[in-house]
Amino acid sequence: MKDLNKLLTELGISKVRLAKYLGVSRQMLYNYLALKSLEEWPKEKSLKLFTLLNIKEENELKGVIVNGDYIVEVEERLNEGVKNSSTNRGEVLTDLKGFNRKEQELLSDIISLLKEKLASDKTKNTYYSYKYLYHFLQSMGTTEELKFILAYMSKSLGFTDPMEFVFNKDKQFTFESILFSAMTLYNNGGASRTKLNESHKRFVQDIDHKKEEKMSRTQELNTAKIQALKELGYTEINESNAKEVLEKIAEIQSRKV
Repeated sequence: MKDLNKLLTELGISKVRLAKYLGVSRQMLYNYLALKSLEEWPKEKSLKLFTLLNIKEENELKGVIVNGDYIVEVEERLNEGVKNSSTNRGEVLTDLKGFNRKEQELLSDIISLLKEKLASDKTKNTYYSYKYLYHFLQSMGTTEELKFILAYMSKSLGFTDPMEFVFNKDKQFTFESILFSAMTLYNNGGASRTKLNESHKRFVQDIDHKKEEKMSRTQELNTAKIQALKELGYTEINESNAKEVLEKIAEIQSRKV
């Protein structure tokens, strides 16, 4: 990889342009360049790089002679590749016209990164990781602490200043301090197995309790809905009677207070 970085420097190719040419995010390109060999790259990406540099395999990198003609040839291939990549990026952004430029770039980077990961790793671990991420994103609007977790991870991985608090400062500070203590305990081997079993048992019980509450609430709403329809003389909720039925449901529930 040292030979590749040297060649890229001689050619004056920035990491940003190369990432666009390869059709990957900048972070993914940095991950690729941190690998020991191009053999560890996804086959499609390494072949695309070979095409750009007009070589057939990695060991040819040392023999590349950088002169004016070669620079021009590589530049032409790079520009064409970036142009095609931008067209593909435009397809991703087609449904994002209501967002500003920074939001579009962020969403595009996220979508591209997810596609890259899922395309390059077909294991169950990757699938379930992103399935759980989807659940995480679904719940961010109702569970404030999820945003604190994201901020904590961004800080601990070095992407964000540890003293940056963009959410509720006091809550975020408290949460990060507690989470750091928990992560320190985890990295140091954790507590005794007995205490961990007890703690996890309480964790499961808490989840079961929340599920029971949710089911009870759902049953209560269904009962109120049936009663509201009956009192109003309707058989179902539709666009024309929805407001009236919902008001009746609220009235029925208030009778129990």
